Amino acid sequence: MIIYVFKRLLAVVAVLVVISMLVFAVTQVMPGDVAHTIAGQFATPEVIEAIRVKLGLNDSVLVQYWRWMSGILQGDFGQSIVMERPVGTLIVEAFSASAALAIVSFLCVSVLGVLLGVVAAVRRDKLVDHVVSGFSYIGISIPEFFWGIVLIIFFANYLQWLPSGGIGSFTTSPGDWLAHLVLPVTTLTLTLVAHVSRLTRSSMLETLESQYVKNARAKGLSESAVVFGHALPNALMPTITVLALDIGWLIGGIVVVEMVFSYPGIGRLLMFAIERHDLPLIQASILLIALIYCLANLAADLLYAIVNPKIRYGNAAE
Repeated sequence: MIIYVFKRLLAVVAVLVVISMLVFAVTQVMPGDVAHTIAGQFATPEVIEAIRVKLGLNDSVLVQYWRWMSGILQGDFGQSIVMERPVGTLIVEAFSASAALAIVSFLCVSVLGVLLGVVAAVRRDKLVDHVVSGFSYIGISIPEFFWGIVLIIFFANYLQWLPSGGIGSFTTSPGDWLAHLVLPVTTLTLTLVAHVSRLTRSSMLETLESQYVKNARAKGLSESAVVFGHALPNALMPTITVLALDIGWLIGGIVVVEMVFSYPGIGRLLMFAIERHDLPLIQASILLIALIYCLANLAADLLYAIVNPKIRYGNAAE
């Protein structure tokens, strides 16, 4: 297991290095000039050139990349060009807000998605199965921003039960903090729950038809023991993979949802940086999102053996 984890960690590091190169290369060819952005519209060529020299923009791409990566390895993500604050501080502030939104959404997706999928599979062709399947089709077909707008119109504007945007303070008022999370979390959950429940249902139906499940029923085990003790652990294998991939989808959804609900998280910060050509902030934000996605896939690989003891890390690592 140690060798397996070590190999997976090396793979994560390799992927992050490649992503860092791609991110740096893309930001170098983005339209616009950082020096022009800092100096302003009416700056003279001399002022612009002085800024380029100060920021090292006239150095070769390789030198700039090495300087950037060396700073990251030392915990220095640079200075925000627009806000003139350390990028690391801005990232931590935004990520703490997004982390709360992502964690609560992921927990809701995991629990509700698996539960609905199992119930639909056990009650195959019954009313509850048709309801869950219909909900899945609708949830997958409609994008997050539409759900967000509908929820704001109904619950925030019409009923005025919940705030339409912003973020509360957990230390000052936990209730207000939770109220600000309800609509964004619901928006993110609707699409992903439909995705997970649909896959779980398909996997459970296939598992329930397997020979070992039939043998368990023949031994006289209760239906709950058969479903949750024998079928579910094996049926969860593809669901775990999809849940790990859905973290990437969740991060992408967070960018949209944070814009809709004016939520001050990493997604909104990234859009702010892109609009203002703030290269250090763009680079650090994308690298953080890539790190989260890689760690999520690593966690999925490690969870396989917990859910299904038949898996052996030694064989998986080969």
